[in-house]
Amino acid sequence: MTKKLLLALMLTILAASITLLFLIFNLKVETPTDRVAINTIVKLTEQHWDKLEPKLYNESPYDFAIIDTSGKLKYQTENAISVSVNEAINNRDTLVDVVVQDQLVGKVIINNDYRTIFIHMKQQFIQVSVAMLLLLTILGILYIGFLNRSILRPFRKMQLFANHIARGDLEVPLEMDRNHLFGAFTESFDMMREELAAARHSEYLANKSKKELVASLSHDIKTPVASMKAITELMLLSARDEKTSRQLNTLYSKADQIDRLVTDMFHSTLEELNELKVSLTEEHSHLLTQIINNVNFYERISAASVPDCIIMVDPLRIQQVIDNVVNNSYKYAFSGTPIDITFEIRDHYLEIDVLDYGPGVPEEELPLIFNKFFRGSLAVSQNGAGLGLYISRYMMQKMQGDIVCSNREDGFTVKLLIPLAG
Repeated sequence: MTKKLLLALMLTILAASITLLFLIFNLKVETPTDRVAINTIVKLTEQHWDKLEPKLYNESPYDFAIIDTSGKLKYQTENAISVSVNEAINNRDTLVDVVVQDQLVGKVIINNDYRTIFIHMKQQFIQVSVAMLLLLTILGILYIGFLNRSILRPFRKMQLFANHIARGDLEVPLEMDRNHLFGAFTESFDMMREELAAARHSEYLANKSKKELVASLSHDIKTPVASMKAITELMLLSARDEKTSRQLNTLYSKADQIDRLVTDMFHSTLEELNELKVSLTEEHSHLLTQIINNVNFYERISAASVPDCIIMVDPLRIQQVIDNVVNNSYKYAFSGTPIDITFEIRDHYLEIDVLDYGPGVPEEELPLIFNKFFRGSLAVSQNGAGLGLYISRYMMQKMQGDIVCSNREDGFTVKLLIPLAG
């Protein structure tokens, strides 16, 4: 269909061009010569050579001039242009001899109006040219519309489709139309989109299955680990010598370490599956005092008084966040150094600053500490999976708050921003 339309348009343009050339080459202006009128002028001139008067030529349709053999003007009409032989030759006028008694006595110069003829031919040429230009303009507009419909518009659709694919949006189909030049490609590209969408969905299902398996295993591992910790605590109560107590404490410490790693892995997997739920409730700020006391098992935390206010938190999640932050200070600060916790209400937030006096974090690593599985250069000698701060930030943002870390000259600060109720 497209090829037929293109061929028809080309033939139409060719036919229009040939027609224009034909009309140009065949332009004719009818300039009939009235020989009878010319002969009448000549005969009257011969008969009245000695006395030429205007009334003799009243019925003459031509402008003319009469000269004798010496070139002297004997008579001319009002609009006669040429009055000499040279002028007549230059103007391509008609020269007719005047013979009286078998003697050449002069010439009649009949004016031929070639200027009028030329103007008339020029007008005809302009009319034909304008008509053909108008026809070619219409054909050009039709051809441009044809190109836009058959090539440019489909190409723009394919370009937009490619942009969707590049952005990973595989849900937008490519409209198929077999009548344009890209018809076959359109179908192939849309099939490619469907295959990519199917492959991505399969990959998503596979990854989801793996994450669900990790979450399930993490949850299952926590049960025996909790049992190990409980049994170890019971054995510590009945330990009779220092060596046994030390060994049981080591066992309990390792079991607790495994429990924390599994918990972090479990929470990380739930977050990826969008199943790590956060339920906000209005709580009194005294809740934070209890949470801090729960993690102060080394008696190294010095906490300021908590301002009276109502905060929007998930008690379980804020407990996990503070646990992660304080445990990091225990783990990475110098052994035995104190941990200070301060509180301040500012801009609709309750700000909690957890300050330790350890070496801090190298400045080039500071922007990376919230990345999943990132462990700094100072954490190489410590156990961990690099998930604590990642999960903490996720929970704080789910609670409409935030967590910020910074170095000080004498240590490291973690700031928690908890939104106030109302």
